[in-house]
Amino acid sequence: QLLLPSGMEEPELCFPQLFNSSCRRMKRSHSEAMLVHILLSCISLLTVILNLLVIISISHFRKLHTPTNLLLLSLAVSDVFLGLLMFFQIGLIDGCWFLGDFMCTLYQYLDYIITSASIGTMVMISIDRYVAVCYPLHYSIQITQQRVQICVCLCWISSAIFQALALKDALKQPGRYNSCVGECVFVGDYITGLADVIFSFIVPITIIIVLYVRVFVVAVSQAHAMHSQLVPTKHSVTATVQKSELKAARTLGVVVVVFIICMCPYYCVALTGQETLLNSTSIVFVICLFYFNSCLNPIIYTFLYPWFRKSVKLIVTLQILQPASRELQPETHG
Repeated sequence: QLLLPSGMEEPELCFPQLFNSSCRRMKRSHSEAMLVHILLSCISLLTVILNLLVIISISHFRKLHTPTNLLLLSLAVSDVFLGLLMFFQIGLIDGCWFLGDFMCTLYQYLDYIITSASIGTMVMISIDRYVAVCYPLHYSIQITQQRVQICVCLCWISSAIFQALALKDALKQPGRYNSCVGECVFVGDYITGLADVIFSFIVPITIIIVLYVRVFVVAVSQAHAMHSQLVPTKHSVTATVQKSELKAARTLGVVVVVFIICMCPYYCVALTGQETLLNSTSIVFVICLFYFNSCLNPIIYTFLYPWFRKSVKLIVTLQILQPASRELQPETHG
């Protein structure tokens, strides 16, 4: 056994029995470690529960089977998986991975797929709102449930294929990048990493911002038009539909803005490669913010979507177990 100088503590190892090859735990006080574990555990549990409520609501009630809600369903599915993966992230916060090289590679692969699919879904939500607000007369023709289902499937499949190509070396030889026992890392080449950041973040975020700027401009112009003149009675239904679409655009706009705020720090660190300059507290903050986005989406729906509040009430009171409960009508607008 290695003798340490007087007064110096032996470093805490992930696997004490493997003294020469084990990774070291990150230096963190016991109270700080407990706080981080409790925080991530609560975020993870809340994320799974809230997004399951979204999934049950949209899946169960027929009136909620709209193209926009199918996109929210895809987003909720990705958020549930991220919430489950967060439990594994809790172990990595301390710098130790106890589940082996294969599970490490599988964890990374699933995390990359789900994140890519989530970003792709955000792009589709922006396109959906763009068509609904800017081309309302063509919306029902261009945005159909079947087309949305195909787009969602293609989004998930393309994410799986793209990330398989990015992680092909790690998938062939799990643990090839680990320098010690208990480590779970992925070291990609510069080109692969740059391509991932560009196509998984920069391009999608650019598309989202451009589309929502256009939606905002149209929404403002329509608001001015509604205030400047009275709407004829024969167009009252059209005006109501436009108002509901604008309100949906505002709600989903909040979701998109929160998404960008939560994702930017993580991808900025990945893009600049400055993670080695961050202390452990900063790293924990970036990771928590990244995962916390998945928990925020259902909270936003609760405050801004009446149909979600009504659906949750029907679920919690077990009214969905009653016959013909699928035909109940939670509000689809507002």
